[in-house]
Amino acid sequence: MGWLWAIIVGLVLGLIAKAIIPGKQHSPLWLTTIFGMLGAIVGNAIARWAGVDSTSGIDWSRHAFQLVAAVVIVAVGDMLYMATLGKRKQRT
Repeated sequence: MGWLWAIIVGLVLGLIAKAIIPGKQHSPLWLTTIFGMLGAIVGNAIARWAGVDSTSGIDWSRHAFQLVAAVVIVAVGDMLYMATLGKRKQRT
């Protein structure tokens, strides 16, 4: 059940990150989900480091860290995806 939640959270974070980033992103949905999952992991690590990983009620600061990390990872990951895809298209 933990993996299912990780995939769902990764999908939601990845789609929100894609909506925040201006312009069109070309990475496929499965890669966006993986980027979102990585954003959740990195955001949790940053929240733990900042000391706000466990608060009473909803952990808004932890979710904010996750979203910011997902936006950065989706943006960088999409640029890398397009760079490798562009090189592949030039060879053919």
